[in-house]
Amino acid sequence: MAKRVTTVTFQERKRAGEKIAMLTAYDCPSARLIDQSGVDAILVGDSMGNTLMGHPDTLAVTMDDMVHHTRMVTRGVERVLVVADLPFLSYQVNPEEALRNAGRLVKEAGAHAVKLEGSAENFGDAIRMIHRAGVPVMGHIGLTPQSVHQFGGYRIQGRDAASRARLLEEAQGLEAAGCFAIVLECMPPDLATEISAAIAIPTIGIGAGAGCDGQVLVLHDMLGWGQTRFAKTFGDVKGLMAEAMDAYAAEVKGGAFPAEEHSYT
Repeated sequence: MAKRVTTVTFQERKRAGEKIAMLTAYDCPSARLIDQSGVDAILVGDSMGNTLMGHPDTLAVTMDDMVHHTRMVTRGVERVLVVADLPFLSYQVNPEEALRNAGRLVKEAGAHAVKLEGSAENFGDAIRMIHRAGVPVMGHIGLTPQSVHQFGGYRIQGRDAASRARLLEEAQGLEAAGCFAIVLECMPPDLATEISAAIAIPTIGIGAGAGCDGQVLVLHDMLGWGQTRFAKTFGDVKGLMAEAMDAYAAEVKGGAFPAEEHSYT
């Protein structure tokens, strides 16, 4: 079996200049496939809200949802690092509740690390408390989907000098608070490159250009469901599924399936 990927592996990749590949997953079969690929890590993202559950955003996802799906993912892996999102209002109330919920994702669901959105100015105490308890924390700045209403929609961040300086400061603050890596979402590529060079911990980009230390994509986006500019279809699984469903329906309605070889004798 290939060597297990850990948060230490992330640090080693950064120092060696080797890129980190990360995908989301929400179930055991998907996680098992990812574990057998060249991908390094799985994010069990609260993006399941829009991707799987039919919500317009991530805000309706609960801790029970995250525990349930993270548990399914960890059952399917032996090699990759599994990072689970702390959903909306699971860490914003106070650091003690943040620690309790991070502990659930590790103890009940088997996650190896957790991720939360926002700056150390707002959530540094929570990050430090979770870190002191032995749970690695990944940060997330730029477009933070749990703040979609505050941003007025899904908008690129860091366009002007003031917001660029703020995002750089936020990245440095998250590093100082103890994060082992930071997701940089929807920001100009040159800013993401600048941030990546300014901190010693890895940056994982999504819609932030090639200058990050790694990339993350939503699994369904890279398999044909993607509708954002930064998503690339690496295989049209959606199209193959649609063709297979049409073929199945046609054979059932035409009497061709099931044939004799599909029946018990």
